[in-house]
Amino acid sequence: MQYDAGSYDVIVIGAGHAGSEAGLAAARVGAKTLMITINLDMVAFMPCNPSVGGPAKGIVVREIDALGGEMGRNIDKTHIQMRMLNTGKGPAVRALRAQADKFLYQNEMKKTIENEPNLTLVQGMVEQLIVEDGVCTGVITQTGAVYKGKTVVITTGTFLRGEIILGELKYSSGPNNQQPSIRLSEHLEELGFDLVRFKTGTPPRVNSSTIDYSKTEIQPGDEVPRAFSYETTKFITDQLPCWLTYTNEETHLIIDNNLHRSPMYSGMIKGTGPRYCPSIEDKVVRFNDKPRHQIFLEPEGRNTQEVYVQGLSTSLPEDVQRKILASIPGLEKAQLMRAGYAIEYDAIVPTQLWPTLETKKVKNLYTAGQINGTSGYEEAAGQGLMAGINAGLNALDKEQLILGRADAYIGVLIDDLVTKGTNEPYRLLTSRAEYRLLLRHDNADLRLTETGHKIGMIKEERYQRFLAKKEAVEAEKERLNSHFIKPTKQVQEIITESGGSELKDGIRASDLLKRPEMNYSHIQLLAPSETMLSGEVTEQVEIQIKYEGYIEKSLQQVDRLKKMENKKIPQNIDYDAINGLASEARQKLKEVAPLSVAQASRISGVNPADVSILLVYLEQGRIARVSK
Repeated sequence: MQYDAGSYDVIVIGAGHAGSEAGLAAARVGAKTLMITINLDMVAFMPCNPSVGGPAKGIVVREIDALGGEMGRNIDKTHIQMRMLNTGKGPAVRALRAQADKFLYQNEMKKTIENEPNLTLVQGMVEQLIVEDGVCTGVITQTGAVYKGKTVVITTGTFLRGEIILGELKYSSGPNNQQPSIRLSEHLEELGFDLVRFKTGTPPRVNSSTIDYSKTEIQPGDEVPRAFSYETTKFITDQLPCWLTYTNEETHLIIDNNLHRSPMYSGMIKGTGPRYCPSIEDKVVRFNDKPRHQIFLEPEGRNTQEVYVQGLSTSLPEDVQRKILASIPGLEKAQLMRAGYAIEYDAIVPTQLWPTLETKKVKNLYTAGQINGTSGYEEAAGQGLMAGINAGLNALDKEQLILGRADAYIGVLIDDLVTKGTNEPYRLLTSRAEYRLLLRHDNADLRLTETGHKIGMIKEERYQRFLAKKEAVEAEKERLNSHFIKPTKQVQEIITESGGSELKDGIRASDLLKRPEMNYSHIQLLAPSETMLSGEVTEQVEIQIKYEGYIEKSLQQVDRLKKMENKKIPQNIDYDAINGLASEARQKLKEVAPLSVAQASRISGVNPADVSILLVYLEQGRIARVSK
């Protein structure tokens, strides 16, 4: 029996990392929002690794925060360890990573959602969308509740027809033995969406009190206070360490001898797994020349004995997992608390989405997170943020937001998905961003706070602090550009002590800072500022001056890209009427329906010759259109 359960501007299905950001974002841009989740106890749950950040991913968390999202603030309040990675490398690849107290993380996120004005959180299983004349207007739950909505966002993670696989055992389930979503997956197929089957996995958890840590290497957090959010002022100082150990020849022999029992190799697993996060059995087979593999022991929280065995993701039978653990130094007597498993699930082919994450087949319907073929909490949260923003803006009849590849890693992620698609769970990597020197951990606020403020996600007080920081950076750069340092005895001593060669003549402070051996603290000794500047300001000054030439080259490339992005392609263009296009290009252009020539040029199967033909055709102005 169906009944009217209420009307909203935005309805978000799911409350994982994508759903949490989507619901909060929609509410914060001013839309009356409903979040429906299968289990209220699983809001923002971490079914896999208890961590946030890392290469590329950590920058995404900073971008989420710069736009007014929640993940950065939440992990700052609930982490047990924080580390900056790649500190010995250039600023383009530095990234923050935090170990989470996974239970505190989800509780804090749930509290934030419950206290957010304009946002309602309920438990329920959505089984059907209400679609009228190709437009999504609401949802229907398993209990018959009918919720009307101007826009709907699906963020179902790995729950769509989820199946857990552990050795010879296979059963219908969402992650962590939660109830799966079966009917909604079937309904999406009925609506004409193309779905694919993907797979991901998780390692065993062991009891901390049964680990011999003396046989492992300690991995402490950074002593320097660090945070993901630009709003964080209180820092957690009592950090917990992680520990490092390794597999060995005995471990690999156990795995080799049991490959016939592995669902990956027996044919039981049909879905495609993530190449960049392979199972331990896959690592042993693919990299059989390596005598050992790293295993990180990561606490799951302050009030639990469970330890996540990072690097040992597996779907081998439970008895084999016990033997594997017993072969690893420090884990010989480790008590298995939860066995690792693989999970297969349905994902939507992401080329069926516009860059706003609205679906092409059904208007006002958005998807975000692992349903779009990605892996990782951060990728999910970034998409959830954008889908929530756009669903909210759409419901309020406002212009939607699209981030470009030169704006953010989130822009790279979404453009890759909707333009190229993916044949495996997509993971964001630093190498995927061609403008990575511009998309740094340190400058996410300079890139995106203006946008966050414009759409109503960043409050005025924070925006004014941002403007003050921006002004301070520019003022200090200008001071260093105009300040000349003379080759006095004291100056020469400081320069030679830093490993540099003496000055022959006077030099601008900014030019001296460009020397590789010099940093801002040296310049502060040689040309002290009368104003006390924060570490954030001086970091920006140093990076922007030191890498000025490289940044300028990247900005020139961005300008060329923008010219291509500005060459728009009509949505009803008839590609069959364009003479000279290769048949594969014609097929891909019809499938993706690119919004610009720049996007068309990034489609796999569309070569430079096809782009040239398309440009000439558009320049002629006589564009044939497909009749609807």
